[in-house]
This record gives sequence, C-alpha cells and structure tokens, in this order.
Amino acid sequence: MLKGISSLISPDLIKILMEMGHSDEIVFADANFPAASHAQRLVRCDGHSIPELLEAILPLFPLDTYVDHPAALMAVTPGDPVETPVWERYKSIVAQHDPRPETFEEIERFAFYERAKRAYAIISTGEAALYANIILKKGVVSEPR
Repeated sequence: MLKGISSLISPDLIKILMEMGHSDEIVFADANFPAASHAQRLVRCDGHSIPELLEAILPLFPLDTYVDHPAALMAVTPGDPVETPVWERYKSIVAQHDPRPETFEEIERFAFYERAKRAYAIISTGEAALYANIILKKGVVSEPR
C-alpha cells in the first residue's frame, strides 16, 4: 500500500500506468469485452466498476492534450436500443481532469476492437453496463513531481 494511491489501483495496474508513455492507450473494458483475446497486456480488476477506476487513476494519469479526443467510447451498434447512462458518468469524471468540451469520440464496435488490440494494456473490469468500454490516451506529465 502507498499513501495517496487508491486501494483500487493494484500493483499490476500501477506498474502499467507507470510504464506507459505519451500517446500510449489503455482500455478499460466492461465484463463482456473479449479482453484476454485482445490484450497485449491484461490487468484484471474484476469486481470494480469503470467509473470508480477512472476516479482512482485520473488524478495520476494525464490525458493527451495534443489530440482532439483523448478518450474514446465504443459506439452503440445501429438499431440496438441499449441506453448508455454510464457515458455521462465518464464525461463528468473526465471533465474534472480535462475540461475540453469535445474530449470524447465514439468508435464503431469492430474498429474499437482493432484499436484495443493495439493498446498498451486492457484493464478487464466487472463493469456490467453495456457499451461501457473506454480508451484513454496518455499525455505528458508537465508539472513537477
């Protein structure tokens, strides 16, 4: 355990966050996402929701300021009547750390899978909401540590 680091952040997760460099991407995957078959590096966070993990990591994890959309959501498949209220929670949490109005983009499902395969890591969560997958692009730590 460390002071000032959320207990939700496991040793494996903190290692991944520390290893990542500018423009590397990390996927926070819902419980239905094929994380094991898509991940170059897989961290299990079963039992945790994506919003609580975002709240834990975003104070430590800068979002990329050199791109228009440092966060990406898996778009709902056309014709699927699923609601995505978890997206509003994501936007509220991210806005506390990145106030840009257009931080998020939506990516078609299969394009999201392909992008996830290239991500530095996939964090497999217990998130039960559908279409709850999110990709974050890491930025530069520009302030003194």
